Amino acid sequence: MPASEMQSKDGIEVGEQFHIRASSSSLADDRTRVLMNADTFAIFDRGGDIQPVGLGQQGIFHKETRHLSRLELSLGGVRPILLSSTIREDNVLFAADLTNPDLVLPSGELLARGTLHIFRTKILTESACYDQITVHNYGEKAVDLDLRFNFEADFADIFEVRGEKRARRGHPHPETVEDGAVRLAYAGLDGIRRETRLECRAADCSVREGGIAVPVRLEPQGETNVTLTVEMGHVPLAGRSRRYDDALQLLDARRAEGPLAEVRIETSNEQLNAWLRRSHADLAMMLAPTPWGVYPYAGVPWFCAVFGRDGIVTALELLWLAPSIARGVLACLAATQATGTDVERDAEPGKILHELRKGEMAGMREVPFGRYYGTVDATPLFLVLAVAYYERTADLEFLRGIWPNLLAALEWIDRYGDRDGDGFVEGASRTGNGRLQQGWKDSPDSVFHRDGEPARGPVALCEVQSYVYAAKSGMVGLANDMGDLHLAEQLSAQAADLRAKFASMFWSDELSLFAMALDGKKHPCVVRSSNAGHCLFSGIAPEEQQRKVRESLLSPESWSGWGIRTIAAGERRYNPMAYHNGSVWPHDNALIAWGALRSQQKRLALQVLSGLLDLSTAVDLRRLPELICGFARRPGKGPTLYPVACSPQAWAAGAVFMVLQACLGIEVSAREQRLYLHYSALPENVKQVHLSNLRVGDASLDLSFERHTESVGVHVRRRVGEVEIVAMW
Repeated sequence: MPASEMQSKDGIEVGEQFHIRASSSSLADDRTRVLMNADTFAIFDRGGDIQPVGLGQQGIFHKETRHLSRLELSLGGVRPILLSSTIREDNVLFAADLTNPDLVLPSGELLARGTLHIFRTKILTESACYDQITVHNYGEKAVDLDLRFNFEADFADIFEVRGEKRARRGHPHPETVEDGAVRLAYAGLDGIRRETRLECRAADCSVREGGIAVPVRLEPQGETNVTLTVEMGHVPLAGRSRRYDDALQLLDARRAEGPLAEVRIETSNEQLNAWLRRSHADLAMMLAPTPWGVYPYAGVPWFCAVFGRDGIVTALELLWLAPSIARGVLACLAATQATGTDVERDAEPGKILHELRKGEMAGMREVPFGRYYGTVDATPLFLVLAVAYYERTADLEFLRGIWPNLLAALEWIDRYGDRDGDGFVEGASRTGNGRLQQGWKDSPDSVFHRDGEPARGPVALCEVQSYVYAAKSGMVGLANDMGDLHLAEQLSAQAADLRAKFASMFWSDELSLFAMALDGKKHPCVVRSSNAGHCLFSGIAPEEQQRKVRESLLSPESWSGWGIRTIAAGERRYNPMAYHNGSVWPHDNALIAWGALRSQQKRLALQVLSGLLDLSTAVDLRRLPELICGFARRPGKGPTLYPVACSPQAWAAGAVFMVLQACLGIEVSAREQRLYLHYSALPENVKQVHLSNLRVGDASLDLSFERHTESVGVHVRRRVGEVEIVAMW
């Protein structure tokens, strides 16, 4: 997860200093609507307004600054009544249906509730939000009234919105009013001038400080349109942006393109199709351009930025479908890899980025996250992704370009990651401001012993050793192809040694499971956790231990009915409402299910697919959140949502693709020009899966999978180019 968080009485702690405020109603209550485009995202209430309610996270944000903190639409001085609202399935457009309450018109006449229909749509470009209002009069008399927009801009940094207090701020400039528009501006402490420009495109609009009013006359069955455009930027804005229709057409065209547009997945289960479409749309929305290629931003609202671990996991989830995403992630993380030591930012030579921030507070180093490296697993996962990308694409030329970065990452693992030279990689912050725990479960209380006592670091997490094993064993083949035979031999020996040590030090006969971690004194944390499930995909665990891990994760203590819990029920710190100590995370479940990719044993992967599919039908917009509470599933009751879970979140959206890949056993090897199908399986409620335009090197395939009583059959519907299909049954 991007930020270290733990429960407190009034918030979610981040590390020991930074937190996300959770002192009032939650996202579960607010049901906000989200749009995102590159470095701009917007969070509205269901009516399309921006209100200082709930978590106070509503607003329009650009480059981690809130450029609009309040926006209220009124008709005749009162807010309309919400009928319904949604986000279009492709995430391009917000739409709300509203109507008028009973109100007294300026003429003194009463306008009965439900006479006017207000259709409100919003779209978001890289630097502007368009708000189009269409009002239709279904009454028998003409109506005269004012349509108003009231607004404010606090220019709060994203960390201020999360709850951080600043010793001092920059200063706002006075509002300036021009023809049909208002400019709001703020001079930051970083020397950057941030501007918001609001322009009304309607005849006879009246612009004043803090608001815009439009006189509206509607004949019986008459209709009128008003558009408010909100532009954002770091320099004085020129104004006169694209018209609404032109902007929407451009957005539609761009969203129809992109890395995820080529491959199509259709199934016989309409609920699964809806989940796939929503996940596809969320990921397409969250792919942001960078100088090195597209990168999946982590999550809205708190983590709309580059995160190393999140980007790598999302790229792995999508690799079999869209390998260009992995290339963008690898290129970005190689370019931002640490080259020196910076204690405040937990940076060491060769270490891979944890997060990259662009806001004022990060720029002024009021928070350490401008470039922060406090993660122990991003570096081996960077290597895992590089190896997987090479197998998927055979793109040796690209990997030659980042080969020095891969070598630096290996050097970091051995020199800095293994702090005491025992062969295991340990994580701990070198600064009091950094992350106490540096795995993906980075809450300060997430690693503990069976009696509940926190594990004193440096901590060697079981899943991190799995990642290191996958990295080193996988790099053997790449090193050979690079011509470095000595390195290949060295890595092979190191991987074998790690596998032997891991089995002896981490396995617990008492649990029939891998211990969560070793503390700084090499005492195992004998706790049942989902961490052990991340040891299934790498090959670090012998088959008999893998079997016992799978059985443990499907036990009632670990399986909630919606997914696998982070901590099993009955453990000392188990709390189904805790961030990492009993909750259910879709990406965690996906990585566990991925361990069944080449295995004949698909029960765990199939159960994860079924559980998450049911979860998708029970959440708003079929959008899997970052996590849910880990309460046991109860008949007739939906999941219990977590208060400040990011939604959408990239690796949660990508989970369905990784779990489906594991069930179908699909492995693409462009190096061999082969498609492997390892013991394909489907749950009972999915009879067919159709894949269109799956690329293998220069070839492409259309495949159909059909579930039979005891097996799954595969039919090749189209094959273009040379590709061998190898199926195991």
